[in-house]
Amino acid sequence: GNQIPEATTKSSHAAFWEVISDEHGIDPTGSYHGDSDLQLERINVYYNEAA
Repeated sequence: GNQIPEATTKSSHAAFWEVISDEHGIDPTGSYHGDSDLQLERINVYYNEAA
């Protein structure tokens, strides 16, 4: 298959987390600042998949 340049992978990954963080009330360090239990439930899915 095609090799994705490392820089592209890292930048798109960072952009993905910025979007997720914005949508779910989480800052780039992973601290939760929202006030919704649903947000917390949904973000657990993202972090569990990423771990």
